[in-house]
Amino acid sequence: MMSMPWSAARLRAMYPGGRGSPAARRMARWWAAAFARGLAPRRWVTLEVTGRRSGRPVRFPLGMADWQGDWYLASMLGEDCNWVRNVRAAGGEATIRHGRAVACRLAEVPVGDRAPILRRYLQAVPGARPHIPVDRRAPLADFAAIASRYPVFQVIRRPAAPAAPAVPAVGGTP
Repeated sequence: MMSMPWSAARLRAMYPGGRGSPAARRMARWWAAAFARGLAPRRWVTLEVTGRRSGRPVRFPLGMADWQGDWYLASMLGEDCNWVRNVRAAGGEATIRHGRAVACRLAEVPVGDRAPILRRYLQAVPGARPHIPVDRRAPLADFAAIASRYPVFQVIRRPAAPAAPAVPAVGGTP
């Protein structure tokens, strides 16, 4: 019997050593463009953050978890993931794209608070399941045991910039 092309083993193999293979990087570019345009449910977004070495905007397609009225990003590849390192280097400043750009700050969640968010993340983002060694239905204690290895960030929207005040014309009559 033929196996499905995106089995858990194949998905894990696309990220050897926690880094995307060429195929994974190609797919990530495609998904980043699709998510940025809003062509998926709202939990699927493109994270744009300044590259820690290049200084240029770098985009990553990610799935968000909703928990107690807030949105969170979790790293399925753990601490050494590029987007996590870039977010930390940028002081949490980032842009979330899903149809439009939203400036935000990503606040890292303390390890002790991550377990329920990681469980919700695995329930909501099926592509992460092969990478995190806990079943999505496991008790919270199992998630607490691995929480230090998987960073979680709360997405905090920046308030929209106030409109600039009208500048009076120079040289005309008041």
